[in-house]
Amino acid sequence: MSGVPPFERFYECHKGEVLGFLRRRAGRDRADDLFQETFLRALRAYGRLEHGEHLRAWVLTIASNAVVDAARRERPTAELSAEPASEDERPAVEELAPLTDDLPPKERAAVVLRYGYDLDYDAIGAALGSNEQAARQAASAGVRRLRKEKEQR
Repeated sequence: MSGVPPFERFYECHKGEVLGFLRRRAGRDRADDLFQETFLRALRAYGRLEHGEHLRAWVLTIASNAVVDAARRERPTAELSAEPASEDERPAVEELAPLTDDLPPKERAAVVLRYGYDLDYDAIGAALGSNEQAARQAASAGVRRLRKEKEQR
């Protein structure tokens, strides 16, 4: 695990941004539970990380997946919060969320990280635990699936 900081340092560095992301995405009421779930998932996988690059993208992907998983568990009785967005929010992410909910997890994460956060494929690959080529393929497959879905409507 060369280059991977201790989990405590990783947590301290990213906890504020992750909580803000979860509050914008899922609302204040559910953010605390999703925050705990996000860092529990991160802790479970942390020992398998091979390097400490792109940890921000990695943890935001975990948080995004936690929000989507929670929304799927609660459907159809609840929807993502319609709370007003803060000024620092990236609107592209919010616009992508309802479009990508039905994509497979890796494709969803690749599409959101590429088009919502404008990350390069190398960073996306690192966040997904794969490589640049696999990230490019996942994003491309996700976009193709979305286009096909749109054409069928």
